[in-house]
Amino acid sequence: MSAMSTGSMVIRGARVVTPYGVIEDGWVKVENGVVSAVAQSAEALAVADEVIDANGAWLVPGFIDIHVHGGNGADVMDGQASSIRTIGQFHAKHGTTSWLPTTLTAPVDHLAKSIASVDTVRNEGYLGATILGLHLEGPFIDMERRGAQNPDYVLEPNLDVMKRLANVAPGLIRKVTIAPERPDALRVIRWLSENGIISSMGHTNATMAEIQAGVEAGATHATHLFNGMRGLHHREGGAVGGCLLSDAVVCELIADGHHVQPEVMKLVVKTKGPGKVVLITDAMTAAGQPDGHYRLGGLDVTVTDGVALLTEGHNLAGSTLTMNNAVKTMVSRVGVDMLAAVQMASDTPARELGVSDRKGGIEVGKDADLVLLDESLQVMRTIIGGNTVYAR
Repeated sequence: MSAMSTGSMVIRGARVVTPYGVIEDGWVKVENGVVSAVAQSAEALAVADEVIDANGAWLVPGFIDIHVHGGNGADVMDGQASSIRTIGQFHAKHGTTSWLPTTLTAPVDHLAKSIASVDTVRNEGYLGATILGLHLEGPFIDMERRGAQNPDYVLEPNLDVMKRLANVAPGLIRKVTIAPERPDALRVIRWLSENGIISSMGHTNATMAEIQAGVEAGATHATHLFNGMRGLHHREGGAVGGCLLSDAVVCELIADGHHVQPEVMKLVVKTKGPGKVVLITDAMTAAGQPDGHYRLGGLDVTVTDGVALLTEGHNLAGSTLTMNNAVKTMVSRVGVDMLAAVQMASDTPARELGVSDRKGGIEVGKDADLVLLDESLQVMRTIIGGNTVYAR
């Protein structure tokens, strides 16, 4: 994470996206890394150590990506602190100010090493997106719905294994993807719920009834809705139907226009509302890199025109998406307004992670995690804790 700034800053002349609406020609003052004032142009001459003229650009709260595997040639599964820094710094350039480094299905010892590397960076700090925890995606998934997860290391849900991984860095794991229909899954879900860890139903072949059982056990999230799960059918609602129907479940969308068609994403937002949808990247090591051949969880991946597919089988294999482009997709192709798109990228994940008192919105008293976006929604500046970590 970035250390909080000890100075002051004013950003003026911006289209400020707040939880309550857009302030045209607005300004925001930051003191000691925290938002201290939000207003319109009449007070734009407030004194500060640094004054930034936004010239009409969008000013939005920093994005929170709760499902990201890699970027700029690095992977969380490298098990190296240097890779975690590289990923966090890369995504900060694209508006992500907080994130959950996300693992893949792998041997338990390998997972433990990757967890430890995330913990190292979380504790030492760096000039990149703040680490709010870790997302364990696998190994407790369904073999048939594994997608781009390595089949050699898929495990049935096992509470002893789960506890072992949680104890590598107590308090670090914040979300676990699990197939609720697998043997002993409900027991693991109950333990996760009791310990304040989000159970996310994904890579699952669950029926609607089995999803409902997962919710009753404490599951509250759906990993990349539609992808890696039993689909919606008019005689069996499946995992998708169960997640859409439950008011308790927050649904992830990989908003690149490839994983889920824009019209279907529109249906999800209309059904769930932006308060129950989270935009994610599911980005892999190829994000920010040229087309070519890569590895993901020990599997070969080919990236063509920015779309990542398993070289054998041609399943989608993560993405090369960044959060600013996820927001752009929602606005330009799905048709939601900026307020709703930003809510799904910032406020909703902050609320789900229990950090909405300090992150997820531009409000007095919250961390100064801010992003300036131009008219094409490309990042002009990223500010974390009052510090500029990227400027174009």
